[in-house]
Amino acid sequence: MTRSGGRWGYVRELGAAALIVGVCLAWRATRPDPLAAATPPSSRATAAKPGKAAAAVDAEQRPVALVNGVEITQGRLATECLSRHGATVLETMVNRRIIEQACRRAGITISAADVDGEIDVMARRFSLPRDKWLDLIRQERGVTERQYADDIVWPMLALRRLASAAIEPTPEDLQQSFEQQFGPAVKARIVVLRTRGEAEEVRRLAVAAPDEFPSLARTRSIDVGSASANGWVQPIRLHSGEPQFDHAAFSLRPGEISEVVQVADQFIVIKCEGHLPADTVTFDSVRERLAAELRDQKSRQASTDFFRRLQDAASVENVLNDPDRGTANVDVAARVNGEPVPLAEVRAACLDRHGLDVLEVLISRTLIEQALARSQLTVVKADLDAEITRAAESLGFRRADGTPDVDAWMQRVTRDEKIPMRHYLDDVVWPTVALKKLVGSVPVTDEDLQRAHEATFGPRARCRIVVLDNQRRAQEVWQLARQNPTSEHVGALAEQYSVDPTSRALRGEVPPIRRYGGQPTLEREAFALDPGELSGVVQVADRFMIIFREGSTEAAAVTLAEARSELYADILEKKQRIQMSRHFVHLRESAAIDNVLAGTSQSPVKPAVGGAAGPDMPGAVLDRLPREASAPRAGSRRAADAAGQGVVPAGFEAPVAGPPQPPSGPRSATAPIRR
Repeated sequence: MTRSGGRWGYVRELGAAALIVGVCLAWRATRPDPLAAATPPSSRATAAKPGKAAAAVDAEQRPVALVNGVEITQGRLATECLSRHGATVLETMVNRRIIEQACRRAGITISAADVDGEIDVMARRFSLPRDKWLDLIRQERGVTERQYADDIVWPMLALRRLASAAIEPTPEDLQQSFEQQFGPAVKARIVVLRTRGEAEEVRRLAVAAPDEFPSLARTRSIDVGSASANGWVQPIRLHSGEPQFDHAAFSLRPGEISEVVQVADQFIVIKCEGHLPADTVTFDSVRERLAAELRDQKSRQASTDFFRRLQDAASVENVLNDPDRGTANVDVAARVNGEPVPLAEVRAACLDRHGLDVLEVLISRTLIEQALARSQLTVVKADLDAEITRAAESLGFRRADGTPDVDAWMQRVTRDEKIPMRHYLDDVVWPTVALKKLVGSVPVTDEDLQRAHEATFGPRARCRIVVLDNQRRAQEVWQLARQNPTSEHVGALAEQYSVDPTSRALRGEVPPIRRYGGQPTLEREAFALDPGELSGVVQVADRFMIIFREGSTEAAAVTLAEARSELYADILEKKQRIQMSRHFVHLRESAAIDNVLAGTSQSPVKPAVGGAAGPDMPGAVLDRLPREASAPRAGSRRAADAAGQGVVPAGFEAPVAGPPQPPSGPRSATAPIRR
């Protein structure tokens, strides 16, 4: 038995270790949108000082968050934002400087009205109101309206004008675009291989047994998208990709298999499954739309080419990423053709763009630090080294003598995953070690081991499943299925009716279902069926499923004793993660947090009369507890205790019983800070 490796293993390890970051960001996602003009609580307000320098110092010391009375200042947050995101933000600012300088030389001005007009045009192009379009941009790209206007729309407009990119398409361009969108098409399956030798072998097998082409695609193709759909791809149209690929597809008759076609560094075998006629759209009816699309494409390409030439000609001195230069130029982040980019400007931009996310990380670290202090626990360098060694060993980074190769693992993290060493230690390793200490030992029972063994090595149910989105339709399809409960008939129903694209493409085939795999309802129904038996309509979440059991896979010949040690390690790791997540949620819910940057204030749950408080307190009791969101409270003021540990939440000692539930009602004591 071996653990899964490869890139996904590394991603899993980093993702698991960075559990705290994910939990805190998920927490923020449930909160109200940030308020643009949020201010600190009135109890911490300070008088403005005269002079720019004094004002800057005052801003640096201004609290952006209070965690159980402990301040996180704007200066600390800005420094952390610069450290984590400075290089990326500086690159964006340097590129803008290059474009601005070119605009000045050419006498080109892009006004705010120009930018607003372009945003309106983009929204109309996607048939959305302006506000909905901006909401979509914010959700998809994680940028605010101002960032979208300044960093995306303005450079795009400037480069278009600099490149004189209003390029008219030729008649040939229009004809090719028309054929690409509305012309005839080929229905096809493909198998994609890395080498010509592999492709020639697959082609020989496909020619000898054409009906096995879907199986060859599933088992041999390196293209996951088509392989998971038995080789199916979107209908192939002329001018949609490489000319030799298009020519090979269109030269085939239904059922024929192509020669091996090389596209870039991949080798493709095509099977024609049929030809589709051209759409009935006339060329004249879509000419203007096609012309507008082509102008936009040509404009973007011309802009890209022009900007590349600007970059090649520019003289850029990156001071921020050069420690020697930075020592002598403490106030400059870069110089673009001799023009300085002030470090303060980059720092402010980092704070503006990434402040909310980085602040959540700092709040979470503060919560954990406070919990460690209350429990009189510490995290030392030896603990961090041990966690790094564990990560390297668990992912197979070993030397020839079998010992963990920590250097190779750290190279993977810092070079390939592009995580700076300091941030890997601070944001990944340290929270993991700290939460493990806070959680303590986690028991692994014999029942855990038995279930894990059965899930990993036991027999699995081979099924076809039809997935529907409402009960009425599910009942109608089930009636059709029970009239002829066979694999072929159920597969045909899945192909026709399933709302899940994957099961529809695979005629209802799903990976064999294992016991204790995390889908109890589906597993219970599947294993209750005999081979050849059809289930009733089974509801899983918001989907309705019809299951036909075809048979079972064979159990692997691995005993529990043989796999015990590795199963134990895997279960321990998973149970630790669950407990770490629960413990952190408990810390968060029990804390008094003023997030000035986001404009929210969270109070800990208050104790009931004569009883302990905590996140598991009954809702009826919570409803009777008075709460004044606007009144000053302990969590909104600096702690005055000698230890300097801040205000200890009353609910800290409450037990964590079961998985954390989404906050609701008075339990979610988050409200905009009164200003």
